[in-house]
Amino acid sequence: MWIYEKKLQYPVRVSKCDVKMAKYLLTQYGGPDGELSAALRYLNQRYSMPTKKAKGLLTDIGTEELAHLEMIAAMIYKLLKDVPLEVLEREGLGAHYAVHNSALFYADPNGVPWTASYIQAQGDPVSDLTEDMAAEQKARQAYEQLLQLTDDPLLKDSIRFLREREVVHFQRFGEALNDVQGFLDSKKYY
Repeated sequence: MWIYEKKLQYPVRVSKCDVKMAKYLLTQYGGPDGELSAALRYLNQRYSMPTKKAKGLLTDIGTEELAHLEMIAAMIYKLLKDVPLEVLEREGLGAHYAVHNSALFYADPNGVPWTASYIQAQGDPVSDLTEDMAAEQKARQAYEQLLQLTDDPLLKDSIRFLREREVVHFQRFGEALNDVQGFLDSKKYY
C-alpha cells in the first residue's frame, strides 16, 4: 500500500540547538492533538466511511500525518544534537534521558505517554469527519503557539509548512463531510 520515499516531505533545518523547543515539540509527537494521534485516527476511521472518496481522503491524509510525525522527530533530534547531559537535566529532559537515552518516546512535553484514548472512531461518518475537522484546528493552533515559542527562522519555516497542511486538511475534511452527507441523504439515512 505504501511506498516510502527516503526524504522528508518538507526540509527540516534548525539554526541552533534548543532543548526547550525540542521539549515543546513533543506535543506534536506524542500529545493528544499531535501527528501520531492524527495518523492513527484517520487510518482507523477510513474503514467506516461510506464513499470511496472519503475512504481515499482519510488514507491520504493519514499517510501524510505519518510524514509529519517524521518531520517532528527530525526537528527534535536536530534541536538536541550534541546537547550535554547537564543541559538536558536543567531543561527538564533528565527523566526522559534516564529512561530512553536519546530515543524519542510517544509522550507529551510533560512526559505523559501517548494513549489510544486520544483518538476517536465512532463509526458514524458525520461524527468522525466532524471530529477530524476539530482535530486539524487543534493541531493548527498548536503550531501557531509553537511558532511563538521559537526565534529560529529555519525551524519556523518547517513549522509554518505543517501549520498550512493542517488548514488544507481541515478544508478537505469539510469537502468529504459534504460528500458523505450527500450520499447519506440519497440513501435516506437521516
